Amino acid sequence: MSTVLRVELRDRLAVLTLDRPRQLNAIGSETVERLEQALDDVRDNDDVRALVVTGAGRAFSAGADLGEIESFTSPGQFRAFVGRLTEAFALLDEYPKPSVAAIHGFAFGGGLELALACDLRVVERGARLGLPEMKLGVLPGAGGTQRLPRLLPPAIARQMILTGEPIDAERAHALGLVNELAEPGEVLSVAEKLAGTLAAGAPLALAAGKRLIGHGLGMDLEAAIAYERETVSVLFSTEDRAEGLKAFRERRPGDFRGV
Repeated sequence: MSTVLRVELRDRLAVLTLDRPRQLNAIGSETVERLEQALDDVRDNDDVRALVVTGAGRAFSAGADLGEIESFTSPGQFRAFVGRLTEAFALLDEYPKPSVAAIHGFAFGGGLELALACDLRVVERGARLGLPEMKLGVLPGAGGTQRLPRLLPPAIARQMILTGEPIDAERAHALGLVNELAEPGEVLSVAEKLAGTLAAGAPLALAAGKRLIGHGLGMDLEAAIAYERETVSVLFSTEDRAEGLKAFRERRPGDFRGV
């Protein structure tokens, strides 16, 4: 069985680990296939409430597998490869369960694009984040040119994309791209703690919240607020909403079931 991506289930979390440390977790077609399979496998697993995405070895990911790309003999092969990356990252972005990227070392190119598709990011102090494709004569092609400007001030995102230069974890945190900083060696535990907080939420509300934020950003304000109103109204009739109110009154954590 391939081990390019390991999946471990624990404490209501699915921990997805890019597992090509000798290749700095370069993302190739096999990794994309395993990511899609893993997401499909845990989608209907009610014991999994949130995801953590991380990398084995000394880095999160160096990006797309350049060795595989160099083997392509036509632009069509490259287009198909980028299409697969884009689809897999969109699947993660739109996934009903929230995700946290746990980044150490560096996340470059497709590796950063994978992290951008996650809902939240925890990064080890001193790690570097960047989209270096410009230095290779191309551009990010799996969401980087679109997601990064939605998460950073546009001028900073433009500079990163057009120069190919990375920024460090501390600056990324100050700019709002990174949710939490972790001390060296602690990034996974910090990310799992954050994911655990997400996992304690009501599953239907979490999924609806992800959709509302994602789709609402593409609407004008009036339409987005109307969408918000309809979404909240649907959640009002759920058992989890009743449990949440009961738990609040009883001063205890809610026991949410996703119904």
